[in-house]
Amino acid sequence: MRTTTDFLIIGSGLAGLSMAIKASKYGKVTIVTKATLNDSNTNYAQGGIAAVVNPEDNFEKHIEDTLIAGAGLCEEKIVRKVVSEAPEQIKELIDWGANFDKNEAGTYDLAKEGGHSEHRILHHKDNTGFEIQRALVEQINATDNIAVLEHHFAIDIITQHHTGQLVKRHHADTACFGAYVLNEETGKVDTYLSKFTFLATGGAGNLYSNTTNPVTATGDGIAMTYRAKGIVDNMEFVQFHPTALYNPGEKPAFLITEAMRGFGGILKTIDGKEFMRKYDSRGCLAPRDIVARAIDNEVKTRGDDYVVLDCTHLDPKALVEHFPNIYQKCLSLNIDITKEAIPVIPAAHYICGGVKVDERSRTSIKNLYAAGETANTGLHGANRLASNSLLEALVCADWAINDAAKFINDVEINHSIPDWNDEGTSHPEEMVLITQSLKEVQQIMSVYVGIVRSEVRLKRAYDRLWTIYNETEDLYKKTTVSLPLCELRNLINVGYLVIKHAYSRKNSIGLHYMV
Repeated sequence: MRTTTDFLIIGSGLAGLSMAIKASKYGKVTIVTKATLNDSNTNYAQGGIAAVVNPEDNFEKHIEDTLIAGAGLCEEKIVRKVVSEAPEQIKELIDWGANFDKNEAGTYDLAKEGGHSEHRILHHKDNTGFEIQRALVEQINATDNIAVLEHHFAIDIITQHHTGQLVKRHHADTACFGAYVLNEETGKVDTYLSKFTFLATGGAGNLYSNTTNPVTATGDGIAMTYRAKGIVDNMEFVQFHPTALYNPGEKPAFLITEAMRGFGGILKTIDGKEFMRKYDSRGCLAPRDIVARAIDNEVKTRGDDYVVLDCTHLDPKALVEHFPNIYQKCLSLNIDITKEAIPVIPAAHYICGGVKVDERSRTSIKNLYAAGETANTGLHGANRLASNSLLEALVCADWAINDAAKFINDVEINHSIPDWNDEGTSHPEEMVLITQSLKEVQQIMSVYVGIVRSEVRLKRAYDRLWTIYNETEDLYKKTTVSLPLCELRNLINVGYLVIKHAYSRKNSIGLHYMV
């Protein structure tokens, strides 16, 4: 099947859905999502969205906090642009129906998180992402000109090399014409041709055994861009959230929001000793890279499985009111957070690198845009400041649509693209080959390319991954494509990029820590 559209949006988180709503004013929009509209990283975000809305706060403070957290590798012009545009974009999000908590005075109940010098986190209880996703999905359903394709998976973006033209790596003339999309129900690969294609596929947390990301976070947009010879950078900066609930076997790991530490929660060892002041004068409110490394060090040196977040000294009524979902989740595991400390451990949470984009969200490939965690805008540098991710997705999605809309009448759909060819392939006889390879990839990345790295570990990870890569590519050539096989292939590509970029950066900085 061949379908044409003006705007092809791959992904259904905050970036993808906000782009779709705005793009619908200019032409036909098609959203491709491999699960459902509600299944995205946005939906799992607890803490909130950072912005200067407090009269005591100002743009310069937010900018400075972001630059400090990014360890000197942020692009300052991007930081200034995102921070200054935040209030207007959040107002639009509120106009779309998103609700944020207010205090008794009727003003926003702003939280404070690690690395922030002021209270500037708008939130909805402890499930902000769920609330934002709810509002956006309702807006999508009420908007004409948007087609939603659930359970459809983008295998590859279409560029000149699909027409038989030779394309050099990072060649300036490379252009995107749409994507090949697998219909998960029929098993057929359809051709979607578009004037503009937008990657909003989220992160790649499932590179690791323990992650707060949903199972859909397999680095699809990053891998597709890499295979299309687009520029991907800063992949060594993988953020591990310091406080995921320690509950072995649960996937995704349940996130214990940083806002709990902003509320007054204290990290302690199992025997009740505070330890963060040993690592940073800001204690439990130090940036995430510092807190995650501190916990990692405490666990390894003591031989413990986890540390604890103690909130038992806080007002129990206020604690439950602010964090009702965390309270209920822990209670289901027989942990009363008003009386008992919460067992926590770091988990893979966010990729600060990704598809390189400019201040218009343009990638290095013509007519291809990227926003959200898939993209590397330069905002985060070597370490993302808490609650800047939803903000970045919202603002940079706006950049993408504003830019593409200017050229909607100048770009023509390329109808010469050949359809997907799977002649000579057959259905895989043993799914265990795919599932076992996935486990091996996650184990390799977790052991050798985690919070602390070394050249020896990275070399071993590369060698092990190379073997799995060759086995998977051979399987890909011989068998009919499937979602598990394509996701595995994408994770291997992204894992290679993380290892390659980590090996190239010899000095420790931000989330990249070498020993």
